[in-house]
Amino acid sequence: METLVEQMRTILGTNFGLYFKAHSFHWNVEGPDFVQYHTFLGDFYTAVWNQTDLIAEKIRMLGSYAPSNLTRILELSDVDESVNIPDAISMLRELSTSNEKMIFHLRAGIVAADAADEPAIGNFLQDLLDAHQKHAWMLKSLIK
Repeated sequence: METLVEQMRTILGTNFGLYFKAHSFHWNVEGPDFVQYHTFLGDFYTAVWNQTDLIAEKIRMLGSYAPSNLTRILELSDVDESVNIPDAISMLRELSTSNEKMIFHLRAGIVAADAADEPAIGNFLQDLLDAHQKHAWMLKSLIK
């Protein structure tokens, strides 16, 4: 069970990092395709943000506490921070890489949920995986 809880915390941290990266790119994107990218990034960060509370609640359902401070969330995140403001295509590439990390952790969470005999958590993570795989497809299509 502890493996599942730790994986869920990593998923929460990575989700939060992915949300913040997408939101900051939304604020700062520019260029000839500004409207398309700004709209896409707004939709993306909203979808990711909406997952945050649900992930934390699943941690609580497992009898553990969700991280309660930003320092710990950032420690748990597998998303690399952006130091500079990249151009629009580089933003999408970075977001794609970060989203792939989320997919990796979701898959690990599904394995951990199966091992802990927690099928409801596994199903929840499968739904998140499906959403992030769709994000991956869209990001790769925008980058081409």
